[in-house]
Amino acid sequence: MRIAIMGAMPEEVEPLVARLDDVEEILYADNTFYFGTYRGKEIVVAYSKIGKVFAALTAATLIEKFECEMVLFTGVAGAISDELKIGDLIVADGLCQHDLDITAFGHPHGYVPEGAVCIWADPGLREIAKKVAYDQKVEIKEGVIATGDQFVADPERKTWIGETFKADALEMEGAAVAVVCSALDVPFFILRAISDSADMDAGFDFDAFLKSSAKVSADFVMAMVRKIDG
Repeated sequence: MRIAIMGAMPEEVEPLVARLDDVEEILYADNTFYFGTYRGKEIVVAYSKIGKVFAALTAATLIEKFECEMVLFTGVAGAISDELKIGDLIVADGLCQHDLDITAFGHPHGYVPEGAVCIWADPGLREIAKKVAYDQKVEIKEGVIATGDQFVADPERKTWIGETFKADALEMEGAAVAVVCSALDVPFFILRAISDSADMDAGFDFDAFLKSSAKVSADFVMAMVRKIDG
């Protein structure tokens, strides 16, 4: 079993790489891939860089060149739902592209012909996540995550995304990973820690949160790896 684990930023993958044995750095497609082992499983870790294009490129490379059989993604996201607070963990049950718009041709937002507005994450991996959450005594929430190539700070835009896509959180990579994995028939899983919400403290230190949340997410994802058969 060879498993890919992705993050969008170096800080998100550093604690994952630190858990691997016999790590080899492989330079390919203007990126660094970390190949190693963990509990008898082969793992390839990579950070994609921010945005849908880089995420799609990295996911496709992990599957096609490194022959990974599933893709796990960890990172941070902004809250849309009022029920999500800073530090909460959300698992994507579905992912959509909020900035994809060909409504001028009569299609709904987020849709292209022969595609889908929402792509659903692997139910088996989501069930494993629930077991890990139970073991670790942490709460995870499930919901739709919206992806777009823009940092959305405008409350009205967030409300529109939430209402249009029934989305609970938003970020900049997940749906691109979902499109690639769905097209190549590879199971995938997206975990996000909420880094900003409507009632966030003005003194919030994002860099400190990113570092701490990366460790929490790494613990969670590696616990999932231990439960994955193969």
